[in-house]
Amino acid sequence: MGPAGHEGRFGKVSLFKDIREYVGVPRVLSLRLSPDGSRLVSVVQALAPDGRSYGTSIWAVPVEPGGEAYRLTRSAKGETGAEFTADGDVLFVSRRPDPTAEDEPEDGAAALWLLPAAGGEARKVAGRPGGVTGVRSGGGTVVFGADVLDGDAATEGDRRRTRKEGGVSAILHEGYPVRFWDQDLGPGRTRLFAARLPGLAEPRDLTPDPGGALLEASFAVTPDGGEVVTTWRVALPAGRSRSELVAVSTSTGERRVLVAGDDTDFTGPVAVSPDGRHVAFVRESHGTEERAPEFSLLIAVLATGEVVARADDLIPAGLAWAADSSAVFAAGDHHGRRPIFRVRLQGEAERLTAGDDSYQELSASPDGRYLYALRSSLGRPPAPVRVTLDGGEVAELASPAPALEIPGTLTEVTAVADDGAEIRGWLALPAGASEHDPAPLLLWIHGGPIASWSDWMWRWNPWIMAEHGYAVLMPDPCMSTGYGQEMIQRGWGDWGPRTHADLMAITDACVARPDVDAGRTAVMGGSFGGYMANWVAGHTGRFKAVVTHASLWNLDQFAGTTDWSMYWQREFGEPGSERYHRLSPHNSLSEITSPMLVIHGDKDYRVPIGEALRLWWDLRRSSVESKFLYFPDENHWILKPGNIVAWYETVLAFLAQHVLGEEWKRPESLG
Repeated sequence: MGPAGHEGRFGKVSLFKDIREYVGVPRVLSLRLSPDGSRLVSVVQALAPDGRSYGTSIWAVPVEPGGEAYRLTRSAKGETGAEFTADGDVLFVSRRPDPTAEDEPEDGAAALWLLPAAGGEARKVAGRPGGVTGVRSGGGTVVFGADVLDGDAATEGDRRRTRKEGGVSAILHEGYPVRFWDQDLGPGRTRLFAARLPGLAEPRDLTPDPGGALLEASFAVTPDGGEVVTTWRVALPAGRSRSELVAVSTSTGERRVLVAGDDTDFTGPVAVSPDGRHVAFVRESHGTEERAPEFSLLIAVLATGEVVARADDLIPAGLAWAADSSAVFAAGDHHGRRPIFRVRLQGEAERLTAGDDSYQELSASPDGRYLYALRSSLGRPPAPVRVTLDGGEVAELASPAPALEIPGTLTEVTAVADDGAEIRGWLALPAGASEHDPAPLLLWIHGGPIASWSDWMWRWNPWIMAEHGYAVLMPDPCMSTGYGQEMIQRGWGDWGPRTHADLMAITDACVARPDVDAGRTAVMGGSFGGYMANWVAGHTGRFKAVVTHASLWNLDQFAGTTDWSMYWQREFGEPGSERYHRLSPHNSLSEITSPMLVIHGDKDYRVPIGEALRLWWDLRRSSVESKFLYFPDENHWILKPGNIVAWYETVLAFLAQHVLGEEWKRPESLG
């Protein structure tokens, strides 16, 4: 499958016509800089030899322009979570077999491994019966998460074996939630363990009775290794919760609260300054039926929790402290881009990078000259770069993955909504689109709803559609990030009507272009975008086809069966309230005339499969022309290579039939 086996330097390649080639493109997932600034490592995802799954490996990336990236690890089980120790060794998590173990289990849990900076083979340094889930280090201390059964951690291995041998899969829940995205929670819970280098012998259980406090925790270790700063979820009555920021001693396990507040979540990413005096994190207020959540980047004194700096309306995708601890760098959405901002202590946020690019995975050099990051945009996949802090100049570094040549152009578009607000977005135009050969339009609605079209998407890639002749409109309507709090507030509690008006305004502007065919249009979206695709289908017949993926259909049903019901209840109120009825797409079933393609994965716990099953039955009983693409083994996203091919081929075949007027042709991938 194409370039999946290539190593070293790549030229530009175009792989959007053959989706089987596209799924084989290696993908750069992370970037970390060694403490001395001499080495970069990256986790890279690539197609497995059997072509049926993806694997991951760790690559070295030169810190200077030029040179070549090269592979450091290669195991059948793959490696994730690469982090440097203070001495420059690389820690990573892997399910690879341990050659030194006498009784290696066939279904070995993920363990912690160390790759020495001086060279040599990686060795296993820590493990737990339920597996290791993440790692951070500071000074000579390493902290890792692990899934552990309640009770004595020393007897966990025996208790897990007893469950397995007894054929017990049951989980007894006494709290909420019970599922999260695509995983069943329990019977184990995440705990944090700490150990000292070099051997990491006898890790200390820092959180012996955490309950669900460390669900999806973000944590960082102080430079001296004395504390781990982590998010900590607090359960509240009636299924509610809030998240605070705590510091836990790595020697005693003593926990102190740094920042907490009613109706507020303090979340990650979490980053501690090099001098150990400050910590940066995110504050998110709980939304209500009247008020949308508000986001801020905060900097607090580590010793007291006193907040000394903040940047409102900034939702960071990555954080990195300046070497002298005078400022924190944050990448956050801004008008369809994700530039890097510098937030100084006692100061305002200032934009560091220019242009249309988006950044993530930030690391600052110890000499204070550079910031290393992954740079991407809607027009190019993530690749490592070096940003000069004095001036913001960006230099490309050797990448473990190819640069892709997009089959068209990316254009910024704007429109004015009925309430006077400016709506902007991106338009991916296929090569050759012109007044004499206008392209059919595909309106692609993003998920979230608090999100933005600002970055490369492997799962939802517009260039596959552009390669097949479609102009793809990717708008940022109300509730999109990067436009200030008022943009989010505009659609809060008014999902369908307000978002629909925004989408139609910018669609009207695009179909007025001479290079777009106003008579051949379709709409598609996933998650919240799927909700809106359903809403659009019931409120206009202008689109010749509707593709709805992982979508919300019956809002009251969804809000009570999703994995995070408490969140949606804040906005929509108690189950059965007027808002659920007014904003539920299923109430407009009788108005749907456009053919619909319904897509859903059975393992989707954020938008449970019941939404698709109800939608499919409603379409069937109403005789709406429709198809249902069902994935028994996928979740909210379609992740397996073969299923990705089936997804794109089915969507393209459906659009070809209804938008291009071609005869329906069943995709070969479906057999």
